[in-house]
Amino acid sequence: MIHQPPTALPRDLFNDEEMRRALETHDFGTVFRLAKSHAGISYSRIAAECDIKPDRVGTLAKGQGTITTFGKILQIADALRIPGHMVGLAPRPWENSEPPAHANDPQMGPPSLRRRTVLQAATSTGLAATLPALTRPPAPKHVSVEDVVRMRRRAARLRRLDETLGGGDTYRVYLGEYQATKALLRDSVFTPESRRGTVSLLAEQAQQAGWAAFDGGQQTQAESLYEESQHAAREAGDVDLLANAYAFLAYQAADRNVAVEIAATSCSTITPTTPSSVRALLHERMAWACAVADQPHRVEQALDAARSALNERQNGEPERDWAAWVDETELDIMTGRCWTELRRPLRAVPVLTRALARYDDHHARDKALYLSWLADAYLAAGEVEEAAAVTNRALDLSIGVASVRPRQRLAPVLDQLRQHQGLGVVQDLLKRVTA
Repeated sequence: MIHQPPTALPRDLFNDEEMRRALETHDFGTVFRLAKSHAGISYSRIAAECDIKPDRVGTLAKGQGTITTFGKILQIADALRIPGHMVGLAPRPWENSEPPAHANDPQMGPPSLRRRTVLQAATSTGLAATLPALTRPPAPKHVSVEDVVRMRRRAARLRRLDETLGGGDTYRVYLGEYQATKALLRDSVFTPESRRGTVSLLAEQAQQAGWAAFDGGQQTQAESLYEESQHAAREAGDVDLLANAYAFLAYQAADRNVAVEIAATSCSTITPTTPSSVRALLHERMAWACAVADQPHRVEQALDAARSALNERQNGEPERDWAAWVDETELDIMTGRCWTELRRPLRAVPVLTRALARYDDHHARDKALYLSWLADAYLAAGEVEEAAAVTNRALDLSIGVASVRPRQRLAPVLDQLRQHQGLGVVQDLLKRVTA
């Protein structure tokens, strides 16, 4: 018989709408409050089982503060017996020994109806409802180097989801993979080499999950995952991933000068053995940080360094899958983005136009995002009609994409276009946005 902690929530409480929302958004203060009011579980008992100070449990229940560290989220999920999928985790080990939360719920009806309900939920809420159920192979008890190679191949396959889906659809998938690897490191036996490889994989998965969180508008989770990645990469001695963690953190930094410093740190890790695509990626992210900080000379230096790295790429050169997407087209787009940010439309428009002409619509989220910079550049050049047409195209591509970034980028463009409402093409665009 499986041990049930004294803080295990009643199964019917997971049907409560407020509880579901709280779990989905990691609002554990509300979870604790509902556990007390609906199940009679005291804050002191929750504190003891979750290893949280009692006064902090009470403070959280009053809506003050949040919990964002994944180790603590794991503890809470296990102590309160919260199914992993409800908080964006992989299935917890104890779930295999317990019936699903809705297995005996008469409101859910027979299995055939439950399957239809799941499909309807997937239709109404996006792929995030179904992707977390992706099949994961059994975790090996003794992890070999060959096991690590297989896990890396799986990570590479799952990374391809990001080519067509937004972070709102992929975050739980990537977070689940990260959590599964973290559990593997805790529960399995390794050789020194296989452990280093698995910790390196953990750093890679944390970055992918962090990127999806960032893309889905969950900034706090993204930063926490990037920091976790930084620690894991350092432990594994994986300099390339450590550099990429710094580059991601530079994106997160609110202070522009601090962002430049962090991006410079990422570039300082480059060695003669760093793959060309990784070097190009780090330099182009340095260029972006410098563009946002209004440092045009350093932007040119970084873009030149990125282009040199790509030009030096050799056939058969070892690649890192997470940087393999960096090519001349991506670098041209980053070049155009930087010149747009620096208010140099005569430089930005030609390079962006050429690059986006060869950028496939298959990458709808990214193309919509990049078109927003082209629209911005056209506005800076006084080409309002062109800006409106490009914005319209970006809106077409952004429909149904689970990413907050295209709409965030287009918002200031639309604000500028409202100053030109006398033009028919702008009127039509604004009517569409309003509708």
